[in-house]
Amino acid sequence: MNELKYITLREKPEIEKKAAKWFNSKWCVPEEAYLECMDAYLNKETEYGWYLCLDGENIVGGLGVIENDFHDRKDLSPNVCAVYTEESHRKQGIAGALLNMAVEDMRAKGISPVYLVTDHTGFYERYGWEFLCMVQGDGEPDMTRMYIHR
Repeated sequence: MNELKYITLREKPEIEKKAAKWFNSKWCVPEEAYLECMDAYLNKETEYGWYLCLDGENIVGGLGVIENDFHDRKDLSPNVCAVYTEESHRKQGIAGALLNMAVEDMRAKGISPVYLVTDHTGFYERYGWEFLCMVQGDGEPDMTRMYIHR
């Protein structure tokens, strides 16, 4: 097994298309939507970034920070999105390391708090996230949990 490496997309912009394809395969959001957000980040139109964990050349974990993660509370921004770790690499602290990396990067840029929506309970609390409220997901019949990291 290779040593895991944590990077921002700005550190390795040549994998942008590979990253967009990887996120699309996990979340079924169009690659074009990821590329649009990634382009804005790479072109320094936004500081909302993309964070990846690499095992050799393979992406094994990742997440992004975007304006709004498809919910009705547009005032709760920015949002961590697309948090995913490959099953083969779970329970190694990858998601936690990526979450901490994103929160610290945002804080260093003067962006705090950060929000995220999830159906998980108990996971994000381990990394300093607090339940904030319920939000309505775009086109979703049920409410979703909104968390905050201050």
